[in-house]
Amino acid sequence: MNIIALGAPGVGKGTYTTMLEEQLHLPHISTGEMFRENMRNNTPLGAAAKQYMDSGQWVPDDLTIGMLQERIKQPDCRNGFILDGFPRTIPQADALKKIAKIDAVLNFTAPDKVILDRLSGRRTCRKCGAIYHIRNVPPKTEGVCDRCGGELYQREDEKEEMVKIRLAEHEKKAAPLVGYYRGEGLLHDVDVSSSISESAKVIAGIRKILGL
Repeated sequence: MNIIALGAPGVGKGTYTTMLEEQLHLPHISTGEMFRENMRNNTPLGAAAKQYMDSGQWVPDDLTIGMLQERIKQPDCRNGFILDGFPRTIPQADALKKIAKIDAVLNFTAPDKVILDRLSGRRTCRKCGAIYHIRNVPPKTEGVCDRCGGELYQREDEKEEMVKIRLAEHEKKAAPLVGYYRGEGLLHDVDVSSSISESAKVIAGIRKILGL
């Protein structure tokens, strides 16, 4: 089963795709990680992508598709995959259609207010990278990491005004793709506005969508 995961930054897509990866035994393919892996392994595709990335340019669609095509030929993808971070545009979706049959597109959704609270409340440890939330997962001592004692800080892209900008940008860019897959009859909206304690219910709903 080949699945695409869509969703705004901070909606919780990563959390749920990880759960699906474990339950369905399907690899979670992130295009960002795919680029990094090819560059680490010094593949021709990785070298070509690095030239664009080092100069601050977008990696052309044909290179991304080439990497993806090689990735889904790997043995762990024989029963399918969960694709995250691609496609981002309709031309990319058209190109993807030529190399893989997509069975379902999961569009993870939550009100902007919920996402804003999730992201703007995050704090990250400068030393070990552990992530906290000032209300949902607070550290024992304010501003101090429980694990290593490092300083907790708020990332620039998680400050309230920046989150609002990111959400507006996502909405503008994602709307055509959402419409595309809805028109294809593949899109399924998945409401993830509830807390993570309700994750079992969300996963059960996704399994029902997928006919599992």
